[in-house]
Amino acid sequence: MTSLKDRDFERILLIKPSSLGDVVHALPALSGLRGRYPTARIDWLAAPAFAPLLVGNPALNEVVLFDRARFGRVGRSLAVTRDFARFLGDLRARRYDLVIDLQGLFRSAVIARATGAAVRVGFRAAREGAPLFYTHRVATPLPDEHAVDKNLRVLASLSTRSDAVEFHLALTDSDRRTARQLLQEGEAGAEPGGRPWVAVVPGARWETKEWSESGFAAVIDALTERGAVCVLIGAGAERERCARIAASCRRSPLNLAGRTDVRVMSAVIELAGLVLCHDSAPMHIAVALNRPLVCLMGPTSPARTGPYRRSGDVLRLDLDCSPCFLRHLRQCPHAHRCMKDLSPERVVEAVVHRLGR
Repeated sequence: MTSLKDRDFERILLIKPSSLGDVVHALPALSGLRGRYPTARIDWLAAPAFAPLLVGNPALNEVVLFDRARFGRVGRSLAVTRDFARFLGDLRARRYDLVIDLQGLFRSAVIARATGAAVRVGFRAAREGAPLFYTHRVATPLPDEHAVDKNLRVLASLSTRSDAVEFHLALTDSDRRTARQLLQEGEAGAEPGGRPWVAVVPGARWETKEWSESGFAAVIDALTERGAVCVLIGAGAERERCARIAASCRRSPLNLAGRTDVRVMSAVIELAGLVLCHDSAPMHIAVALNRPLVCLMGPTSPARTGPYRRSGDVLRLDLDCSPCFLRHLRQCPHAHRCMKDLSPERVVEAVVHRLGR
């Protein structure tokens, strides 16, 4: 691959539209790009659902919205197809000279090519034929390389710098005020001197990642008995799951699931004494905000998508079948042992130990 380390670029587009956890994984690459090109214009193409987390980031000039749900109808709707053509035309008019595709799929690679940028960088192992659209391909030889380090390989192809890894979430005082107001509805001490409290995040994108609702209820009860306060948080799709967990507790905890946007949810996490979660976007946000956590993992690899450089925060069973990367319970031939056999007592012990530290 032709070396790019001695070249300067003035207009840069970073393509990473989704998912939320993947967007967080790409933040250190953004910070490194800004350090490498301090005067360049740097834009980020993101899905509308995740763009709010990027707004206000000092390393960014603009968030370019990519409506994947709507543009998924290209070819089936004349109006959508026309809008997509205009979208690509607008991107080309921005005259990017460097495009970095961290998504690594056919759609994102086509967008990179459509910008007309002379330099288009992506992963050699990208899927769906995406590498065909790149001018420069970055190798990712390590099978268990963390997603953050994988993204930083792109930065290494552009720079000889080795800056510290930096996650920057541009939370505002308004975000934090809203978070505190929500927490005041319960017993969580958001101010210094308050009771220790735990943000409990029982949702995940894969059903195989999820621990049992009864397990979470038992942990909340045990922590409450020990003087801690638990608050349930999650996206709107997790509202019912969190409601069932709250109803199963002897003393129902505050349930904020579905009541926060991504920025306020991040502000709630920032205030937490500890975050109890799965391999999920809130876990990566907790890492970015340097919060203590206990992450319950089963079907996925701590090395690839666990808490970045914090393997000691992972609680998992050492099973020969894990990680399997299966997304659906019906696919598991072992009755979901990796999560079902994880006892509430072990989880409570891990949380109490981490809070004590």
